[in-house]
Amino acid sequence: MKEPARLDIDAILDDRGTRIIVCCGAGGVGKTTTAAALGLRAAERGRCAVVLTVDPARRLAQSMGLTELDNTPRLVQEEAGGGQLFAMMLDMKRTFDEIIEAHADPERARQILSNPFYQSLSSSFSGTQEYMAMEKLGQLRRSDEWDLIVVDTPPSRSALDFLDAPERLGRFLDGRFIRLLTAPAKAGGRSAFKLLNAGFGLMAGALTKLLGAQVIKDLQTFVSALDAVFGGFRQRAEMTYRLLQAPGTAFVVVAAPERDAMREASYFVERLAEERMPLAGLVVNRVHTSPAAALSAARSTAAAEDLESRGEHELTAAVLRLHAGRMQLAAREGREREHFVSAHPTVPVAKVRAMSEDVHDLAGLRQIGELLASA
Repeated sequence: MKEPARLDIDAILDDRGTRIIVCCGAGGVGKTTTAAALGLRAAERGRCAVVLTVDPARRLAQSMGLTELDNTPRLVQEEAGGGQLFAMMLDMKRTFDEIIEAHADPERARQILSNPFYQSLSSSFSGTQEYMAMEKLGQLRRSDEWDLIVVDTPPSRSALDFLDAPERLGRFLDGRFIRLLTAPAKAGGRSAFKLLNAGFGLMAGALTKLLGAQVIKDLQTFVSALDAVFGGFRQRAEMTYRLLQAPGTAFVVVAAPERDAMREASYFVERLAEERMPLAGLVVNRVHTSPAAALSAARSTAAAEDLESRGEHELTAAVLRLHAGRMQLAAREGREREHFVSAHPTVPVAKVRAMSEDVHDLAGLRQIGELLASA
């Protein structure tokens, strides 16, 4: 089968026109490590890079030798050639608070921030994390302090959910129930319950019984206050969305050489094409190889059986069986990659061999960067 084009990581990192790299893929395939390794390699090649991770795990902080990451970019490494590496971990509630504080007058901001519905929405509403990732990316890009932003996408059901998050949040705040609750403020101040009872008496009564009058009042207060600032949310989300479609952005799909992860990678590639997002290529992590690849699994198994039948060289037989298993694993992984390549023959691919241990420091990230570049 024809080999796919090689994904030239260094060409992407050295291109000063590339300002954003987005790493996406299924959960547990090494997105965070890949993003951090790309950021470090970019800094070593003279870029001023910041890695934004939204993974709640602390792997990125640990691998960069930091005790913790927060919502502020922290300097990790400064290179002799002028490159710098910063890293941060998205705090979605803090990001949401910053947006409210920046786009509402102090009194309205106080009303929103202290409202129980806002506190719930900003901490746990479905899609809030992905939406705030978009917001933070837009903030970083507008600040123009870094010439490269590397984004590690959220560990959600689909790592492309962040593309849909603004629309989902918009649908929630534009929904019939929410518009009903904002109507009194837009209808000259009539009480929420008079208006509700006029046209939706049964629903109002049921909701009041179900949720309680105070809950309804809190929700109405929250929505009325948020209504004044939400227009800015949408505008910025649309700007960030266009930014992701721009030539200065490169999407890197990350996968493990396993059936589910490669199928997810195919989905990401197809979805990015639908959204007209610029795809750089696919990184296949944790690929198993053997220094004795010329010895096939079948020959290795036959040799082990021969030794065992004669009761000789038990250790050698065990090593041969271990090698056979590794070759069979490599063959399965190769078939999964071939399925992807046959479906997407024009997508460049980089293969990163499996490491003997987890990456836990800058030296490990540097090694991953070297493997990415030489894949």
